[in-house]
Amino acid sequence: MSDQKNTVLAIALSIMVIVGFEFFYFAPQREAEEIYFAEQAALQQEAASQGVISAQTGDSPATPSAGDAPSLTGEAPSLPGSVTPIGGETNGGVSREKALAATPRIEVRTPRLQGSLSLEGGRIDDITLTNYRETIDAESPQIILLSPQGSENAYFTEFGWIGPNAPDRNTLWKANGKVLTPDQPVTLSWDNGEGLIFTRKISIDDEYLFTITQRVENRGNAAVELLPYSLVNRSNTPETLGFYILHEGLLGVFDGTLSEIDYDDLQEEPKGTIINQTTGGWIGITDKYWLVALLPDQSVPITSRFIHSNTAGTDKYQVDTLRAALAVPAGGSVEITDRVFIGAKVVGVLDDYAEAYGIVNFDLAVDFGWFYFITKPIFFALSYFYGLIGNYGLAILLLTVLIKAAFFPLANKSYKSMSKMKKLQPKITELREKFGDDKAGMQKEMMALYKTEKVNPAAGCLPVVVQIPVFFSLYKVLFVTIEMRQTPFFGWIQDLSAPDPLGVLTLFGLIDWNPAVWLEMNSLGMLAILNVGVWPLVMGVTMWLQQKLNPQPPDPTQAKIMMMLPIFFTFILAGFPAGLVIYWCWNNILSIAQQWLIMRKMGVSADILGHGGSNKST
Repeated sequence: MSDQKNTVLAIALSIMVIVGFEFFYFAPQREAEEIYFAEQAALQQEAASQGVISAQTGDSPATPSAGDAPSLTGEAPSLPGSVTPIGGETNGGVSREKALAATPRIEVRTPRLQGSLSLEGGRIDDITLTNYRETIDAESPQIILLSPQGSENAYFTEFGWIGPNAPDRNTLWKANGKVLTPDQPVTLSWDNGEGLIFTRKISIDDEYLFTITQRVENRGNAAVELLPYSLVNRSNTPETLGFYILHEGLLGVFDGTLSEIDYDDLQEEPKGTIINQTTGGWIGITDKYWLVALLPDQSVPITSRFIHSNTAGTDKYQVDTLRAALAVPAGGSVEITDRVFIGAKVVGVLDDYAEAYGIVNFDLAVDFGWFYFITKPIFFALSYFYGLIGNYGLAILLLTVLIKAAFFPLANKSYKSMSKMKKLQPKITELREKFGDDKAGMQKEMMALYKTEKVNPAAGCLPVVVQIPVFFSLYKVLFVTIEMRQTPFFGWIQDLSAPDPLGVLTLFGLIDWNPAVWLEMNSLGMLAILNVGVWPLVMGVTMWLQQKLNPQPPDPTQAKIMMMLPIFFTFILAGFPAGLVIYWCWNNILSIAQQWLIMRKMGVSADILGHGGSNKST
C-alpha cells in the first residue's frame, strides 16, 4: 500500500477518532456541565426566594447589608454571590487617548509592559506589550492589550470591596508614587470618612504578573462585613480567527477542569451567565496569543462567573470572582492578596507562575488541544533545540530527524514490505492482463500471491497512522504558541507560523502587489489555496518523487487518483504555516532516502524518474 493511500486512510481514521471523541466524550461532558450549572442556578434562586440572599439592581454601585448579593450595575442578572458587569459608555465611546486623559494616572513601566492605571476606581486599564508588534514590520504598532472604560473597545481589570461605604468605580484614590515598576510598587489609599481606611498595594514583576494586596482598617466602633471581588471586563466582541482548533474567548479552570466558553455561546446562554464555585483555579479572557486572567488565592473558596450583557447595542463580557464576606472588627483590620496576569501566553512564563503559586493547569491557557501529551513535549523539544541553534526552522528540521529515528523500526518494516510489493509489480501486471474485468478473480489471485511471497499490503499503514498525531501536534505548536509567532527561518520565510508569502499570484515576489485587495473578504480562504508558495511546491515535488518509489495500485483508476494526491496536497498546504510545510518537505526527503536505500539493498529498482524500471536480480 502506497504512502499516499496510507495518508488517505490515516486521515479518515483521524476523523473517526475526532468524531468519536466528540460523540462519546465531549458531548456527555457538556451535558453534565449544563446540568451542573442548572442545578447551581436553581439552588441560588431557591436561596433568594427564601430570603437568604436578596438581589439588588441599579446603575451605580449598591450598598448591600451583610449577606446581600453584590451588584455593580443592572446590566446583567444579579445572581447571589456574584458581581455584575460594570457600566460605562457604549457605542460611540471616546477615543482611547481622550479616555486616558480624562482621569489622573500612575505610569506602569516594566521590561515587557508600558501603560498606566487609573486613580479613578483604581483600575488597571492601559497596557501595551512592548515586545510584540502587529506585523513583522519593525515599525508596525505595538500590541495594545487593555484600554480604559469609556473608550470604544474598553478592556480592563478591577479589584475592590462590596459593602457599606466601600469605594466604587468612581472613587478617586491617592497614591504614594507616580510610577509602578518591578522595583517600585505603588500603594493607593482612600478614607471613607466613617472610620474605614482602604489601601491597595499594587506590585508587578519583570514579566506579566500584577499582585494586588488589599487592606481594610476599621477605626470605627462597630464591626463591618465586606465582600472582596475581582473582575475583567471587555466591551465589544473582538474579531477571532474562527478556527475549530483554536479557542478564543472566555475560559477558566475550576476544581482542576478547564472550561472554555466562546463569545457566541455565552450570548446564547440563559440570562447570559454561567456560575462556578471552586477552590483555587483561575478565570480569564483569551485571544490567540494574549491573556488577561484573574488568579485568586488558591486556598480560598470563590464564586466565579462568565457574563454577557448587551446595552444599547454594545456587547460586554466579564469574568469575575467573589469571596465570602470578611468581618472587619472594630479596631481591627483584614488583608487579602490576589493576582492578575496581563500579557503574552509564553509557555515558560505560565509554567513558572503555576509552580510558584500552585495554579492548577495554568498552561492550558495555551490551546494545546486534545493531543496535549504530544503537543507540549514537541513544543519543549523545539524550544530546547532553538536554545542550541538559535533558529526555530532548523529546530523543526532537527526534530524531524529525531521523529524519523523514533519511528525507524516501524518505517523500515513498512518500506521492506513496499519494496517486496514493487518487486511483484510485473506479476501483478500479468494478473491484471489475465483477468481483465474479472476483479473478483484477480483479487483472489493477488491475495494468494501475497500469501506465497509473504507480503502484507497493509504494512505501510501503521507508520502513517502513528505519525498523524505528531503531525497535528506540530501544527498546533506552530499555530497557537507565541514563541513561533513571527519567528524567521531563512530567506523569504520571516514568519514560520504564517503561510509562505511568495506565491504564484505574485510570480514568487517578482510582482509587488497584494492579490487580496482584488478579492472579497470571504474569498481570502480561496486565495490562500490558489496562491501556492515556493515551499508548498517543493513539498508537492517531494511527495511526487516518493510516490514514484512506491508500488503502483493494480487498479488504473486508483493509480490515477494516487497520482493526483501530490497536486491536491500542494494546494491544501498552501495556506498552512510555512514551518509545517518545511517539516513535511524534510520528512519526505528523509523518507525517500530511507526507502531508496532499502530498495537498493533488496535488489529493487529505485529509479525515481523512470517509473521504477526493471527489477534487479536478487
